Amino acid sequence: MFDSITGSIKNAVNKIRHKDDVASLKKATLELKKSLLKADVHHKTTKELVTAIELETKRVGIGQDSFINALKSELTKTLTTEGNQGFVFSNTPPTTILMTGLQGSGKTTTTGKLASYLKQRKKKVLVAAGDLQRLAAVEQLKQIAAQVEVDVYFDDNETNPIKIALAAKEKATKEHYDVLLIDTAGRLAIDEELMTQLKDVRDAVNPDEIFYVADSLTGHDATKTASSFKEQIGIDGVILSKYDGDTKGGVALSIASQVGVPLRFIGTGEKMPDLEVFIPDRIVSRLLGLGDIEGLAEKTSAVIDEKKAKEVSRKIKKGEFNFNDFLDQLAMMSKLGSMKSIIGMIPGLSQMAGPLKDMDFENSDEIKRIKALIGSMTEKERLQPSLINPSRKKRIAKGSGLSEVQINKILKQFKNASKMAKKLSSKGGMKGLQNMMSQMGPGGMPNLPR
Repeated sequence: MFDSITGSIKNAVNKIRHKDDVASLKKATLELKKSLLKADVHHKTTKELVTAIELETKRVGIGQDSFINALKSELTKTLTTEGNQGFVFSNTPPTTILMTGLQGSGKTTTTGKLASYLKQRKKKVLVAAGDLQRLAAVEQLKQIAAQVEVDVYFDDNETNPIKIALAAKEKATKEHYDVLLIDTAGRLAIDEELMTQLKDVRDAVNPDEIFYVADSLTGHDATKTASSFKEQIGIDGVILSKYDGDTKGGVALSIASQVGVPLRFIGTGEKMPDLEVFIPDRIVSRLLGLGDIEGLAEKTSAVIDEKKAKEVSRKIKKGEFNFNDFLDQLAMMSKLGSMKSIIGMIPGLSQMAGPLKDMDFENSDEIKRIKALIGSMTEKERLQPSLINPSRKKRIAKGSGLSEVQINKILKQFKNASKMAKKLSSKGGMKGLQNMMSQMGPGGMPNLPR
C-alpha cells in the first residue's frame, strides 16, 4: 500500500548526487511533486509539503542526508494534527464510539475490525446494530460479531436507531463492557435526512468519540466527505478503509492536513485483524522504506503467547519443530492479518518479499494441501515426521487426496524450512531473516532446488 509513494521518494532522493548542488535539489523536488500528485495527494498539501522540504534542505545544506531528514520531518508534520492517536479509553466505561460513514465505505466491516482489535487487547466489547437503513446491515454485523467472537446488540422489532443506541448503552453499562461500538446508517451520498438522524443519535447517547470511516479508493472525495461530516456532525477521528487496495496511497497524506482531524486507524486487508493504528512517525518510517518495528512488536504481542513462543524457539534450535507446532504457528499468523501488512513493517523486506506478500495463511491452495496432509497423519507422525516411510505415505495419500509426489514435495519443503529456521535462530539478525525471505516460495515454504 505504501510501495508507490516509497518508490517515488527513493527516485527523488537519488536525484541529489552531490552536496550543495541547487540544480539537483530542484530536480528532486520536481520529481517529488509529480509523484505526490500522481499518488492522489491533495494539490494544496503537495505544494506546502514540497516547499517546506526544499526550504529546510537549503537551510541545513543540500545533500541526500539533509533532504531525507527534511522529508521525514515535514511528512510527520503533515500527518500530525491535534487530537488523539489510536484508541483512547474513557475514564468511565463503557467507552462509547459512534461509527459513521457513507454507504459502501466499509463502515460495518470496520466496526468488526475495531472490535477484533480491542478483543485482542483483552477488552470486553459490545457492538450495536444501529444501521436500520441498509438491507442486511444488521445481519452482516451479527455475522461479523460471531466471527470475531464479540457480543452484538440488535432488536429486529425496533425501527428507531435512537432507541437501539440507548438500549445498547444501557446494556453495556449494566453488564460492565469496556467498549460500545455503535454502527450507524449510511447513505450513497451526504443528505439532510442522514445528517439529522446521526445528530439525533449523537445527542441521545453522548458518545466519547465519533469515528468517520472513509473509503480510501475514492481519493479526494474521501477528504471532501470527511470535511463535510466534521462540519455537520463533528468527528474525532478518521479510519481509512480499503487502504490495501489503494495503490496510490496519497489520501492518507491529505486527510490530516486538509480535514484537520487525526487519522486513527487504516484498514490494511480484507481479514478482521487487518486494522492498524495510524501513528504519524511510524507511518513516515514505512513511507521512507525503513519499516515499523514498533508497530510490528505491538501487533505480534497482542496475539502471541509468550510461553508458547519460547517453547517453539527452543524446539527450532534443537531441530524438534513438528507438524503440530506448524499448525499452531499457522493459527497464530492468521490472527496477525495479511502477510503484506506484516512484511511492510520489516525494514528492507517490503521491496524483496515477492510472492510471499500475497500469501494467505488460510485459503491458499498450498496451505490447504498441507492441512489435508497433516489431517491424515497419526498423532505420532505429526510429532515425529521422520517416521513417515513409503507405506505411511501411501496411507496418508489415500486419506488426504494428494498424490505421493505432492506428499514428497511437502515433506521435503517442511524439512528444508525446519533446517532454515534452525540456521536463522542460531545466526539471528535481520540479515538472516532477509536471506530466508528471499528464498521463500509462494506457499510460504522454501523454494526447492531443481
